[in-house]
Amino acid sequence: MKTYYQLCILVAMVFRVCSDPVPLTNDLNDEEFAKNYLKKLYNMQDENKPSLGRKVSEMSLKLSEMQQFFGLKVTGTLDAETLEMMKQPRCGVPDVAAFSADSSSVKWPTNKLTYRIENYTPDMPVAEVDDSIERALQVWARVTPLRFTRIYVGVADIMISFTVGDHGDGSPFDGPNGLLAHAFGPAVGLGGDTHFDDDETFTFKNADGYNLFLVAAHEFGHALGLGHSTDPGALMNARYTYRDVDRFLLPGDDIRKIQALYGPNPEMPDVPTPPSTPDACDRNLVLDAVTTLRGEMYFFKNKFFWRSHPEIPQIEQFLIKSFWPELPDNIDAAFEDPSDDLVYIFKGQKVWAINGYDVMNHKSLSSFGLPAKVKLTAALYDENTGRALLFAGRKYYSYDTNNKKMDKGFPKRIDERFRGMTGKVFAAFQQNGFTYLISGPRIFEFSQTTLIRVLDNNYFLKCSH
Repeated sequence: MKTYYQLCILVAMVFRVCSDPVPLTNDLNDEEFAKNYLKKLYNMQDENKPSLGRKVSEMSLKLSEMQQFFGLKVTGTLDAETLEMMKQPRCGVPDVAAFSADSSSVKWPTNKLTYRIENYTPDMPVAEVDDSIERALQVWARVTPLRFTRIYVGVADIMISFTVGDHGDGSPFDGPNGLLAHAFGPAVGLGGDTHFDDDETFTFKNADGYNLFLVAAHEFGHALGLGHSTDPGALMNARYTYRDVDRFLLPGDDIRKIQALYGPNPEMPDVPTPPSTPDACDRNLVLDAVTTLRGEMYFFKNKFFWRSHPEIPQIEQFLIKSFWPELPDNIDAAFEDPSDDLVYIFKGQKVWAINGYDVMNHKSLSSFGLPAKVKLTAALYDENTGRALLFAGRKYYSYDTNNKKMDKGFPKRIDERFRGMTGKVFAAFQQNGFTYLISGPRIFEFSQTTLIRVLDNNYFLKCSH
């Protein structure tokens, strides 16, 4: 029997907090919910601490820490954006580990580890659970010397179980949604053990419920010694985000951190590193698409988008699939049609219509009256004419959004309307009466058809460093 004393020693090693169990439930009011969230995940003790000669509540300090961690506007107050982030499904391991100077110092002393699946969830067939767990471990084995062997009796390095509520390790689960799973870092006793909340609905390969492979791969990162990452594209980011499991590659941030502990895989030393999370400060950044969405601006690049609100100075970055699991990555173009409150997303010959964060329907590119095999590179809604301008190479089409048909006489050369714009348009949008065409890393600003100035690519992304 593993004692609570052993648990506390282990918890200290992986930066967890030994305290009375603190449940997170949506039955509480917002302030109580936030307090429990901060106690469980940010080590809040319900005390006031002096700061600059004043008394500042610890809750305000912890809210600021949490906002900084997730890239939110740091206010120290429980605003709607912070509460929304708190209520997203996530891992149950605290985020405070990410702020520790030696948070990457815990590792297994051997590269040969064992694992045992103690029980199964009723959500999936046994074979699918076995496959999900094995593939999740191989995510880490592929880029390190770590090798995992399954055992069926006895105590393994990584003991895997599905459980609910208070299950005896000092970190109770909270029912459906909220905290999905947790794992303990390398150590004796509970070290490596990985627990899944069986009040969740786990799935094999689809986007419904919570994909067991993705949840398990994240938790095994903790079991191997990693803390949470502030990189929104990292597997070790605290939030659950659905990704294409058939094409899953471990992101570069995770590869760098796990190899800092265990080194690269000697059998595959040249494993290709996926593209890093795009940086708004990259002067060579070329955006895929830009669109408005109910007063906000969305800037798309690869698997990600930046979200800019006119009243919030801070830019937030997310994975596309964290908002719209059905949308593809690397989109071609996007524009908002205010006449029907839809945003159209284009990739190849497919079009997705989204209303807020709901995907309403799918269309083909031909439904817009475009010729076969046309590939769009950008799109924008022209507020002056009620037309959508659809760019393809050095030409563009004009689409009547009210009558849902293509205007006659198109395509036309882009420079016929936008003089001085000779290159291809990769993204386009309008703001405050101006039209912006993005070509490579430069933004061309037009007033009507007159070129006003050329801007750096991060002019709207508000580079923070």
